[in-house]
Amino acid sequence: MTTHPTGTRQEWLTARLNLLEAEKELTRRSDELARQRQALPWVRIDKDYAFETGAGAASLADLFQGRSQLLVYHFMFGPDYQAGCPSCSMIADGFNGFAEHLANHDVMLWAVSRAPLAKLQAFQRRMGWTFPWASSGSSDFNHDFNVWFTEEERQREGAIEYNYERRPVPQPEVRDNGDVADRFARMCGTDRPTYVRDLPGMSAFVREDEVIYHTYSAYARGLDALWGAYQWLDRAPKGRNESGGLWWRHRDQYPKG
Repeated sequence: MTTHPTGTRQEWLTARLNLLEAEKELTRRSDELARQRQALPWVRIDKDYAFETGAGAASLADLFQGRSQLLVYHFMFGPDYQAGCPSCSMIADGFNGFAEHLANHDVMLWAVSRAPLAKLQAFQRRMGWTFPWASSGSSDFNHDFNVWFTEEERQREGAIEYNYERRPVPQPEVRDNGDVADRFARMCGTDRPTYVRDLPGMSAFVREDEVIYHTYSAYARGLDALWGAYQWLDRAPKGRNESGGLWWRHRDQYPKG
């Protein structure tokens, strides 16, 4: 017998209408936050960044591919990983379809990681992904956008600048205790210290009159809205249901049947 409150259809409808008002208010607040994001000042980028893509060497300007806007997902996949971060992979599982829609609405979406292009492409084939993915291993791109930290930086002060605050050298942004980093590292075929040198994020850029500007970046829980599976779970009867801790993995590693 369930311990969850039950009621009549009319009682449910009354409660649902009350919730609808709260949902509408959240939607209005989200619209206002989007306007505030778009009102942020733009920062000109004069530094040259080099990437490797399936079409060859590329600059940041090349990633726009003729569009005026560029969205980059900073995918955790360091040079010493053998597979991409499971959390980043779960987010990226939703990229294929809407990357096409965005590309036809003046916006290019790219994943960018430090691993060599051959590793990225092999993992991309394994996961069946077709969205654009570039290697930034030969440039300062990940470091400059605060998603990669050298061993010296981690050891020098034991703290790094991530998500706009000074914080201890982090564990991955998941809701569990410290062994999560070890478990994710094993899934990626590396060790914990190596795994946590890369961190997730997203950044937005615009190009006007041949000048590129950085417009926005988000990290940690700021990526939740991009995590499509969580948006569905938040509407499921039991929500995210994570009392047992870490549950997700690369989607081809779930038991079959």
